[in-house]
Amino acid sequence: MNKLLLISLWAIATSSISGDLNNTQQLNAPLEITQTKVEIVKDPVKELYDEMKLQGIIKWDAFEQAMQGYNHLSPKNKNIMTIIDFTLPSTDKRMYVLDMKAKKLLYHNIVSHGRNSGEKFATAFSNKHGSFQSSLGFYYAQETYFGGNGYSLRLDGLEKGINDQARPRAIVVHGADYCSTDIIKSTGRLGRSYGCPALPRELTKPIINTLKGGTLMYIYAGNKDYLASTKVVKKHPLESPSTLIATQHEEETGKSKTVLN
Repeated sequence: MNKLLLISLWAIATSSISGDLNNTQQLNAPLEITQTKVEIVKDPVKELYDEMKLQGIIKWDAFEQAMQGYNHLSPKNKNIMTIIDFTLPSTDKRMYVLDMKAKKLLYHNIVSHGRNSGEKFATAFSNKHGSFQSSLGFYYAQETYFGGNGYSLRLDGLEKGINDQARPRAIVVHGADYCSTDIIKSTGRLGRSYGCPALPRELTKPIINTLKGGTLMYIYAGNKDYLASTKVVKKHPLESPSTLIATQHEEETGKSKTVLN
């Protein structure tokens, strides 16, 4: 009887030790690590922005939106792209002329806005005749001519209801005495135009000669009404626009908003 009891206890102890050893072996076994390859999708627009060293010079939003138009529209001359940033005061250099082929900034200068768009800041925009306000969006810089403001450059607005009246309104690039650092020093801001992007006299000819012939210009203001109306700039840039020309906005907005008539 005692022998049988001892044998039973030995069998139980052996089974327990064997189970513990198996558990220990399982715990000490090397872990199998499954490696997942993560593919990083590079943004070519961001790469270009970095390559051109535009950080701290041109706002990313302004550049990214301009590039949407550059990629989706069909400018005759894609070597040059111009951005005007009306989120900045007229005392700042807010016009950028980019050489897209050489990937460098050619001009960075002051530019005037329309007299009814605001004083130091441009906050109101219109497509209306007689508004004397600037218009936002995409333009083609076309042919040159000599007029009342001297050597000038005609602009064609590409977005219906937003800036398509630019040519009939005679919205052009031209030089102006009121666009100068001397005016800034004396008045605290630039003088204003009838809606044209006016340049310093000394830069007028070289800039116009660079822009003429069908290059793309984008006038940016971070304006919510423009962004709600444009069919060129998308909230998600990788999404292709179904149509590239904006349809007319249904409501006329007030001050500090884009008037789309």
